[in-house]
Amino acid sequence: MSDQNDIDMDTGDAGVSDGSAKGRSGFLLQLLKWIAISLGALIFIVTVVVITVNIMGLTGRPATSAPVSEDYVPLQEPLEWYQAVGTIQTRSSDEIPASIMVDVALGYTFGDKNTPTELSSRLVELRDFLRSFFHRKTVPELQNESRLKIEIRNFINDNILTRTKIRDVRFTRYDVIEQ
Repeated sequence: MSDQNDIDMDTGDAGVSDGSAKGRSGFLLQLLKWIAISLGALIFIVTVVVITVNIMGLTGRPATSAPVSEDYVPLQEPLEWYQAVGTIQTRSSDEIPASIMVDVALGYTFGDKNTPTELSSRLVELRDFLRSFFHRKTVPELQNESRLKIEIRNFINDNILTRTKIRDVRFTRYDVIEQ
């Protein structure tokens, strides 16, 4: 009988040895066991997924990064070109001046009808600016064409054009003849 009392004490039923109490506590233990197993499995799965995603690099960073060259130039939109400026002939500002002959093409947005109209109405100003611009330069300054193009574009957009803007400047002829 003492063995029976020990069992009753374990189930929480003081002295009552009823089969239904054992069944309820056994069911409760089984339920808690499966809940704990499910939570453990869920935690394990989430941990594995987080570690895998971090290893695979899917957190917004590319898995492999493509090197970007300093020489890479992205594709530009197609432009229309205004070439009515004609040839600019002048001399450099050096002690022994060099002869300069330049044909300038001004690029503007494709399909824009206002920019060529404004450029045509300001053609005298454009020619005068370009002649004086190249006349102020020395031969070493004339060797950096990309910088000259940027300076010309910025000056024309800021000081000559009022309603429209040019997008690019290109030289169809660029001769600097030193003496």
